[in-house]
Amino acid sequence: MFIRTERLFLRPGWPEDLEEVFEALNDDAVQRTIAAPGLPRTNAEVQRLLRRPRNLRYPQFLMYLRSPEGAVLVGGAALVRGEDGDTELVYWIKARFAGRGFAGESVRAMLDQARALGHRRITAYEPLANEADARVLMAAGFEDTYRVEERYCEAQGGFLPVRRFEADLEHSDLVLGHAEPMVHSLTA
Repeated sequence: MFIRTERLFLRPGWPEDLEEVFEALNDDAVQRTIAAPGLPRTNAEVQRLLRRPRNLRYPQFLMYLRSPEGAVLVGGAALVRGEDGDTELVYWIKARFAGRGFAGESVRAMLDQARALGHRRITAYEPLANEADARVLMAAGFEDTYRVEERYCEAQGGFLPVRRFEADLEHSDLVLGHAEPMVHSLTA
């Protein structure tokens, strides 16, 4: 499963992406913005993430900037089954690409994908101090629930307060339409 947006190409991670993804996920700037527990940090953990079987209901993508010079890793986005059973959106952007609209573009694409997969509600969590990502989520159609929870963060070495956001894909008038899902069947 692949997604193409105006500037990005989202695709599953492959084993040959190991070095690039490992380096990106170990950037402290990336780690501080992610409120998802269990984010891989070691080479072996990233390798397991890239090799694990695909779950079509909960896709995980790497986002690449499409350019004439070739694809450049910008970040990652995934739908995951959250601790409370809800479908959760998790994403990260490399620091050098922050503030250029890639987060919003990928979040809208992931909401399109979630709706196409039959998900009715998506949750997302952001650290209280991360106002930029809170704005990205709300601009893409998430609502702030004003609930603050504690989540474990590897980079912080402990729990941190996070805000919970929700996007109602079933009952909202949310019109996304910024992505072109591309489903390919790969057979050997």
